[in-house]
Amino acid sequence: MTGDRSPDAASSPETPTVASALVDRLLADGIDTVFGIPGKQTLPLNRALDRRNARFVVARHETAVTHQAWGYAETRPPGEMAATVVVPGPGDMNAMNGLKNALNDAVPLLHLAVETEHDVRGGDGIHETPPETYDTVVKENVLVETAQGVIPAIARAIRTAREHPQGPVRVGIPKDFLAESVPQAAVGDLPVPEPDRPDPDAVADAADRLAAAVNPVILAGGGVRRSGASTALVALAERLDAPVVTTYKGKGTIPEDHPLSAGVLCGGASTELTELLASADVGLAVGSDLDAVATRHFSVPLPDELVHVTLGVDDIGVGYDPTVGIVADAGATIAAIGDRLPEAPSEHDANGVERARSVRSADRERFDRLIEEARGDDPMPSIEALRAIREALPRETILTADAGGSRLWTLVSVPAFGPDRYVNPGSWATMGTALPSAIGAKLANPDAPVAAIVGDGGLLMCVHELHTLAAENVDVTVLALNNDDYAIISDEASRSYGFRDGRYGWSDAHLDLSAIAEGMGVNARRITDADAIPAAVTDALADDGPNLIEIVTDPAEPQASEWMRR
Repeated sequence: MTGDRSPDAASSPETPTVASALVDRLLADGIDTVFGIPGKQTLPLNRALDRRNARFVVARHETAVTHQAWGYAETRPPGEMAATVVVPGPGDMNAMNGLKNALNDAVPLLHLAVETEHDVRGGDGIHETPPETYDTVVKENVLVETAQGVIPAIARAIRTAREHPQGPVRVGIPKDFLAESVPQAAVGDLPVPEPDRPDPDAVADAADRLAAAVNPVILAGGGVRRSGASTALVALAERLDAPVVTTYKGKGTIPEDHPLSAGVLCGGASTELTELLASADVGLAVGSDLDAVATRHFSVPLPDELVHVTLGVDDIGVGYDPTVGIVADAGATIAAIGDRLPEAPSEHDANGVERARSVRSADRERFDRLIEEARGDDPMPSIEALRAIREALPRETILTADAGGSRLWTLVSVPAFGPDRYVNPGSWATMGTALPSAIGAKLANPDAPVAAIVGDGGLLMCVHELHTLAAENVDVTVLALNNDDYAIISDEASRSYGFRDGRYGWSDAHLDLSAIAEGMGVNARRITDADAIPAAVTDALADDGPNLIEIVTDPAEPQASEWMRR
């Protein structure tokens, strides 16, 4: 079990090793949770973790390991993170998916890759891959060359992961180093540098433009989350009377029941939301790289007068030409702009709340119409299931969402009430994240209710982690929308390429997700009636252990990307 002391590890006196020094350094830097799968190469490190009662969570597949650490960091204060450990070769390469996801989302984690022996490196030893294989999926790829240099490498890697823009750092450690008893090179305190602050002249220019705007709008991205600036964002929006639209990664940075919350710019964003952006006279895009995923390949019109704030030097001018470009931390820039604004609001009529309300109302009408058109049909549309789920979940619930069709409906229709209460992948958009990230989120927040919303296609890509839920007794509620189809793909195949309906479904081989979950030790139930969802969710949350609720949904329902633009 997680964090238990192994009788074998505790029964014999400890000889200080590189592995024990490594774990001591992790704990000193506030990293007490490690996700991984043990192998012969990692056992010295596992032994050291056991001796110190550090939490080691055993996953069932290496892809889940990095997604668990990603979910952990996404729901903790900025800079707090977990570590991962895998065996070389297949383990390391399986973990690459989650590393790239964390890189795109600027999420810090420390990835410990226990490599082949140092003397064998380059000799095609078992599981060996060239270390440079991983260069493009991490913020930095560190190769340890001497046993005495392990701790300095770890200390610097942790600092690099936490330095803005944050991200995953891989440290490749030859397995023979871990068991050695050699003194470590001394390393002092390595404080994390402060993120870049904005240029005062650019801030003054941006503030003047925003203060003079009649119809301003704010587009908030994941950088607002990373800098812990949600409160400052809301204050600035209120000062400007500006509706706030968020990106995939910005969802929750303004509570979505706030009067100025206008929704999420994503593949399922409504026509009314994109018109809100286009009709603004001045826009502030903050903490976002304005990537092609959120902006539909840069086709979403943004205000002609645009202030773009990002930490990515190469993001300025890609897709959109800003009037004012600022390369700096989102939180510092929001605060600096707020300090430059006049004390009193502009003299023009306050209309930001009404503009945001108009978008929300139009979205709600679209949801209602779809539910009404499907009323009495069996199975139910996803939007009806999601509405019942959200109403049954406590406000403080941490939600994790997968990629795929269910993610778009969740983004546009399920409110998030804080930046640390909603997790979904950004531009990498990989499936199979909701369940492992929920495991990480729960271990990071043991007192908060945690629920994963996932489609059947996404769940099958991480279904092995249901067993991790049971084995570690992680109290997560999995809400699995089952339509027996890769429906978002089948819909596009039919609509754009002339394939038959349901071409990429499996209606002739129905999935029984409840039976699968029960076979892995997870309490489960199957629901076909939306009216039964609230009681099922309430019961699952009251149960002190993992639960899965399988909700049968309509594979032929329209996709959010189509319905929300009608």
